[in-house]
Amino acid sequence: MEALIPVINKLQDVFNTVGADIIQLPLIAVVGTQSSGKSSVLESLVGRDLLPRGTGVVTRRPLILQLVHVDPGDRRMGDDSGEEGEEWGKFLHTKNKIYTDFDEIRQEIENETERISGNNKGISDEPIHLKIFSPHVVNLTLVDLPGITKVPVGDQPKDIELQIRELILKHISNPNCIILAVTAANTDMACSEALKVARDVDTDGRRTLAVVTKLDLMDAGTDAMDALMGRVIPVKLGLIGVVNRSQLDINNKKSVVDAVRDEHAFLQKKYPSLASRNGTKYLARTLNRLLMHHIRDCLPDLKTRINVLAAQYQSLLNSYGEPVEDQSATLLQLITKFAAEYCNTIEGTAKYIETTELCGGARICYIFHETFGRTLESVDPLGGLTTIDILTAIRNATGPRPSLFVPEVSFELLVKKQVKRLEEPSLRCVELVHEEMQRIIQHCSNYSTQELQRFPKLHEAIVEVVTSLLRKRLPVTNEMVHNLVAIELAYINTKHPDFADACGVMNNNIEEQRRMSRMREVPRDMSVGKGPLSPGLVSGDPPVPGADMDSAKISFKQR
Repeated sequence: MEALIPVINKLQDVFNTVGADIIQLPLIAVVGTQSSGKSSVLESLVGRDLLPRGTGVVTRRPLILQLVHVDPGDRRMGDDSGEEGEEWGKFLHTKNKIYTDFDEIRQEIENETERISGNNKGISDEPIHLKIFSPHVVNLTLVDLPGITKVPVGDQPKDIELQIRELILKHISNPNCIILAVTAANTDMACSEALKVARDVDTDGRRTLAVVTKLDLMDAGTDAMDALMGRVIPVKLGLIGVVNRSQLDINNKKSVVDAVRDEHAFLQKKYPSLASRNGTKYLARTLNRLLMHHIRDCLPDLKTRINVLAAQYQSLLNSYGEPVEDQSATLLQLITKFAAEYCNTIEGTAKYIETTELCGGARICYIFHETFGRTLESVDPLGGLTTIDILTAIRNATGPRPSLFVPEVSFELLVKKQVKRLEEPSLRCVELVHEEMQRIIQHCSNYSTQELQRFPKLHEAIVEVVTSLLRKRLPVTNEMVHNLVAIELAYINTKHPDFADACGVMNNNIEEQRRMSRMREVPRDMSVGKGPLSPGLVSGDPPVPGADMDSAKISFKQR
């Protein structure tokens, strides 16, 4: 069972490295109010001074502390010092750097805290990962959390109490977490914030262990016998009392070893019947035993979860294919394949063809011949022109002289005004084609090759470059449309076959109208010749063939 803890520590290293909280591993979270002695308890378990100390808010970021027991003969070389150390530490954020001086470890914790949380009193939920290797520790994984406070100080936000509470609940809500509720002996156990928070997530108390600190600071004439016996607040996993170093002891450089020895003497003197079940050494053994039993209970679920995740990630790894050896050739090949797929979608020869809607070149063809074509056909050549507008343009072009023929100036002015109306539909056609070419990019992305799916960042870069290229060419295309319309407006070609055909049709229509007019007026002239006053009928002479309408009218008036 003792061998399971290093395995759990190794798993914790792996998940810390990848930065994913996908498996909730067994650990011990230290919870308590501000200045209740949480950091002192951790230092007693480590046996060295390594945590920042002081008054007020000191712990402002979660510290995940992994204690790894090593054999006394297993010595490691410091990274730059050239000195061998029996005890050493490593931070996750400093990679493989080894710290043999625990003062440097404390300084690094302070620097890393200020880097994220600021140099005042702000807090952060981003943890600091620290591993301590020593022959004097037992295998444990502990989390030192910020102390519970009520009133914000410094640059802390007004909801600092709520933030700290949420941060604590985030860690202790893990069902595989053992809660170490730290309470000072010189305060009432019934007012313990640590026990209250622990009960919120561990209602039956199966994973809560209470630690009573500062036994030597109780008022004269009082003791913690009832609290340590569980008569005040019973805790299933028990209550353990410890004696911390005072600030004066820390200032006088009192070692943790001396503090543990003085603690044992104090317990023998003040609580002789409970001395064997209290103290820092007993706390370390108890935590180690609880953690081992907890790992044993959690191991089946952990094993199942790890196997499932291993299968999922192995399948994902297999889907990525073989390792890429020649990156330049692979990059060129992927870009070429994407370009070919884009061109094939336009040409209609793509491997995956849509069956529910038009896409690619087919939709572009539809835009040109159907959408744009119908729009041009719906444009009325005389739309927006009234008879008054035409007469006004003719009169303005002739000046003070009356007009006999239609001036060319007024004709060109009116024609240009109508030709200008074709510019807006043309620009709309360009916009529709641009949108469809962007949709082609999405189509190629949805049906991209398996090789391209292996590199999502490369895929995103290709899509971004192609989209940017299309966006850059849109203003140029619009400018070309403006120029084409401007070219048509600059010169009205009346010699164009379409214009000549239109003139011929118009002349034919005029001739047809004249012919029809003559046919309507000839019968009326003939009816005049047949009247009682007709000279032909009176004299008996036949009517003169080929008599025109005007002579008939004059004869009718004379008679």
